[in-house]
Amino acid sequence: MSRKRAFVMGHPIAQSRSPMLHGYWLGQCGIDATYERVDVDEGRVPEFFATFHDNGWIGGNVTAPDKLAVIPFLDRLDPVAAAMGSVNTIYQEDGKLVGTNTDATGFLGNLDELSPGWDGRVGQAVVLGAGGAARAAAYGLKSRGVNVSLVNRTRSKAEEIATHLGGMMAHANDELPGLLAGADLLVNATSLGMLGKEPLKIDLSPLKPGAIVNDLVYVPLETDILRQARERGLETVGGVGMLLHQGVDGFRRWFGQTPVVTSELRELIIADIRQKTPGA
Repeated sequence: MSRKRAFVMGHPIAQSRSPMLHGYWLGQCGIDATYERVDVDEGRVPEFFATFHDNGWIGGNVTAPDKLAVIPFLDRLDPVAAAMGSVNTIYQEDGKLVGTNTDATGFLGNLDELSPGWDGRVGQAVVLGAGGAARAAAYGLKSRGVNVSLVNRTRSKAEEIATHLGGMMAHANDELPGLLAGADLLVNATSLGMLGKEPLKIDLSPLKPGAIVNDLVYVPLETDILRQARERGLETVGGVGMLLHQGVDGFRRWFGQTPVVTSELRELIIADIRQKTPGA
């Protein structure tokens, strides 16, 4: 019997840490399989799916710029992918190709690991941004019964997410100080503060003692907003764990075992970030 093959597809793909993540789990679980990078830009997505079964793929991950481009080639989307509007994981079920999105479970898994019981303390959350990461955070928080306020420089983009997901409000940046005063959790789901990008300029002073600050940016490992929060004595949650936890569900669906996010795995990924990214 041939070895099972899973993939991560996108363009460029050389920087993806998914092979390190899934390679670690394959070793931990004693599974003889491969997880491979496949460089596929949007124009080559049809070609990739034309040879999908011939190449023996059992499923895989999808990254930029292919998260929307793959949808027409799938037999169906699960409810999460439909709500999120994009696919980051493909698996097979009864011979059909199914698209899902594990970003929200990755977001929640990271919070569950680093701030156990957080959802019993958080009633109100502020999410900054209006891209895929913001949508994932908002969707995940709503699923745990948290009231969500979406804040974005262009309010209309936040309104699109709020309307699509339902049960949350959209706000412009000038409303942020008032929203922070009532927030138990602040999530930065923008790319601001990422190495090479402009910093996220925000005054954290309105946040109440005991509030949690979660930055989904993980390069650098401690962003400016996390440093500010730490210096104020607030609880902080970095973004590396979202990368780790979002891989769990796909691995389980492809290989039939549920992998564990260990401290060893976290340190392995952090060491790789530090090695390959000066200043991280």
